[in-house]
Amino acid sequence: MSGFDVVALGEPLYELNRQPDGRYLPGFGGDTLNVAVAAARLGSRTAYVSRLGEDIFGDEIRAMIRQEGVDDRAVAADPQAPTGLYFVTHGPAGHVFTYRRKGSAASLITPQELDRELIASARFIHASGISLAISANAAETVSAAIAIATQTGVQVSFDTNFRPRLWPASEARPAIMKAAARADILKTSVEDSEALFGLSDPQAIAQHILSLGARAVIVTLGRNGVLLATREGTELVAGLDVPAVDATGAGDAFTGALLSELARGQPLAQSTRFANAAAALSTLGYGAIAPLPRRAAVSAALSA
Repeated sequence: MSGFDVVALGEPLYELNRQPDGRYLPGFGGDTLNVAVAAARLGSRTAYVSRLGEDIFGDEIRAMIRQEGVDDRAVAADPQAPTGLYFVTHGPAGHVFTYRRKGSAASLITPQELDRELIASARFIHASGISLAISANAAETVSAAIAIATQTGVQVSFDTNFRPRLWPASEARPAIMKAAARADILKTSVEDSEALFGLSDPQAIAQHILSLGARAVIVTLGRNGVLLATREGTELVAGLDVPAVDATGAGDAFTGALLSELARGQPLAQSTRFANAAAALSTLGYGAIAPLPRRAAVSAALSA
């Protein structure tokens, strides 16, 4: 099997994004799927590991995955369980997610379904707190995938992506700490870390997660950019000033771009600056996947 730059594992979702006129714009999302598509749009070879229901929503997601050039051989079809849905609404405090995903096909994934050869062929495997939270067997599947990656020399990327509607912090904390201990790249936010670890200072967050075992930590700071931290030191990458309308997929755009650049052999700091620009550009349109930028656009933003 030829290798992949990024293999992502999680739950794909059909998206309904409320527009200023009240209409709902259909689209696609799911944090780890966003990462796979973001990397694919930047020229990386990506694959997705999940399950979809055999319904209209699953059919449209699969068609999109293939159109974007993401390999779907490890996306199983379930004739009984549904594809998950989520709604995005917007207000003064930003975007709000409402989910209809209980018992989704993706939540029924098991470790036995993992393709060891597929994972072992990758440069990076990516999962998130949501991948862990959707069910107990999904959490076991993520742990098994990370174990395969560790055994076969594949680097692990992990996003804390804590969603209190899916599980309480007391349950999420030990599972996320376990994943952090094996992560080569870990992305978190101030909001996640405050809920999980009681920390709101970006430097303190980064040092805490490094102490858990992660090799590199990125703390996202919204419009203020990101803090990159390794054991060698830290760097603050300033945000780009753009007329943002929807930050639904910004964090995932960042991760996809970061992994894409690292897979191309770029240094971590340079890859972080590239990813920071990609994340800013992803906020210029509505939806998680539709506004994900191409390489030319990101390069132009950096040049400007």
